Amino acid sequence: MSATPADGSQQRVFGSIRPERPSDVDAIRLTHEACFPTTGEARLVDLLREAGHLTVSLVTDVGGRVIGHVAFSPVTSASGLDGLGLAPIAVLEPYRGRGIAGALIEAGLSVCRSEGRDWVVVLGDPGYYSRFGFRLASDAGLLDEYGGGAAFQVLELVSGSLPEGTGLVRYGPEFGVLG
Repeated sequence: MSATPADGSQQRVFGSIRPERPSDVDAIRLTHEACFPTTGEARLVDLLREAGHLTVSLVTDVGGRVIGHVAFSPVTSASGLDGLGLAPIAVLEPYRGRGIAGALIEAGLSVCRSEGRDWVVVLGDPGYYSRFGFRLASDAGLLDEYGGGAAFQVLELVSGSLPEGTGLVRYGPEFGVLG
């Protein structure tokens, strides 16, 4: 699938989006290491993969070189209903501002929908993630274990599936690596 901007802009987007392959593992790690101030996010992706919890893992590549990655992994609400968490996402610096992150998110959400997933949470900028349909999770009575406040958002993929008012949503134990 081709990468296209989520906001409908005419910016040129490079590369294609596809599921990760075993040969991408090192490049995914290096991408996250280059994009974050610590190796925590790179280690998180490795731990999720090792635990079999990397539910959706997509890369953008240009000429066979991975330049971006997005991951979705299981989360559980206090009611016991499962959803997915979007994290982390990374795009190498020279390729930012071209709609690649948005295209990765859109493609990941599309995979989540096609696999029958019910809802997705994210900790991030509400101004950015609202363009994909995310809304404040607290408006649905959901809280995160990290005190994200307005940054903790939810997107219902299947109408009526959101565990509204159930309180705490927990990410997998692998997220402890982010400390």
